[in-house]
Amino acid sequence: MRLFEYQAKELLSARGIKIPPSKLAESAEQAARAAERIGCPCMLKAQVLEGGRGKAGLIRKAETPAQAKQEAAELLSGAPPGPPGRRVLVEQYVPSVRELYLSLSIDPAAACDLLLASASGGVEIEKLAASSPQAVIREPVDPLSGPRPAQCRNLAGRLGLDTGAAGKLSDLLGRLHELFHSLDAELVEINPLFLTPEQEMMAGDAKIILDDNALYRHPEFSPTREHFASAAEFEAHQQGFPYVQFRGDISLMCAGAGLTNTVYDLVRDFGGEVASYLEFGGPNYRRALEAMKLCLKTDSKVILIVTFGTIARADVMAEGIVAAIDALKPNRPIVTCIR
Repeated sequence: MRLFEYQAKELLSARGIKIPPSKLAESAEQAARAAERIGCPCMLKAQVLEGGRGKAGLIRKAETPAQAKQEAAELLSGAPPGPPGRRVLVEQYVPSVRELYLSLSIDPAAACDLLLASASGGVEIEKLAASSPQAVIREPVDPLSGPRPAQCRNLAGRLGLDTGAAGKLSDLLGRLHELFHSLDAELVEINPLFLTPEQEMMAGDAKIILDDNALYRHPEFSPTREHFASAAEFEAHQQGFPYVQFRGDISLMCAGAGLTNTVYDLVRDFGGEVASYLEFGGPNYRRALEAMKLCLKTDSKVILIVTFGTIARADVMAEGIVAAIDALKPNRPIVTCIR
């Protein structure tokens, strides 16, 4: 589960990590009042879960409250299209002398936490890592002890920070690591991390992704409709089906995550495009009716059903599919491959 920026920043602030003064607005009028209180210039940031907001025009600068009202109205209008409940974070403009990148994630192969850092913050880190891998610093971190002082000093040196900033970076990394584990997070990212003229470190943007398997320990982060790109995805989540929508014309309804991924790749390899990905194996293999209902909510030309009878019984799945077709009378072809 990915949190919105304002949620992530609230968590950073609660851990003592500095963030710019901000106010969440649900209307253009609220945005104008927030700009008056915070002061201009200010930044207006659409609260959506998609990446690349800057390039998509979803982050804008306003020099006056009137301009903030106009920019917020455009961001809240739904262009470009986004999930319902869109809000705007009105945030104080922060002048900076440097923009850095920091993140903590998990390295499952090495059985440790992974700290990524770069002196080039504010960029798409995946593209930077591909084009200039030397620009991204990778540091393994002990999950129990966190970043060691020597690691922090070495990292500060490689980022070109002076002694004063190095101490602040060490403190920030310790707080970030505590937050990472307290949330059972898959990723905690600050990008950019501003270094201000006063040598303060401040989170300009933040991303936090929680492990869905640990959400039972964090009921305060229960996913809502606005965390999903479509109503079908939200309904699938509520029913316990792994489900993702794409933009193709072939809906997949497969038993088992590995098999679904393989079929997805095969469809792409043969020139097709997937409309939706639904996995109904494991505990869901007797729920063909509910699974097909979800597939029919996707605008596709065909539903491709692929099952493999290992833990789940092939005859039970086949009978469920026949019953679902009889009950739902699908308005598109059904293609099956059942083993």
